[in-house]
Amino acid sequence: MAVLDSSFLIDVLRNRHGAVRLLAELEQRESLFVPSLAVMELWEGVLRGRFPATERRRVEELFAAASILDFDARAAKRAAELAVELTHLPLEPEDVMIAAIALVRGEKLVTRDAHYARVPGLVVVKY
Repeated sequence: MAVLDSSFLIDVLRNRHGAVRLLAELEQRESLFVPSLAVMELWEGVLRGRFPATERRRVEELFAAASILDFDARAAKRAAELAVELTHLPLEPEDVMIAAIALVRGEKLVTRDAHYARVPGLVVVKY
């Protein structure tokens, strides 16, 4: 299983070669999941007008077909622990929550964002 971060999903939606290639590879061998926080981040981009109309439709299609991982009580507790652990290395609250979702499920996170490497125990797949 692989948890797909917002940055990865945005790059897929924008047809960036590295992300599209990795998605094709992952689809062949993994179950893919989207954290609920990534759903929020992409919809925020849509609603703020950061995406052209064609990408808005693709966001709708993506989430209609996606398996969503909720930010549940276990993830909330782990996110709080990470926020305390990483006080000296600040991360955006949404990124702490996304990392926690992957951690409590024991899964890797697919992202282009280097700051996730600071999260102890998180396996990060970069492209």
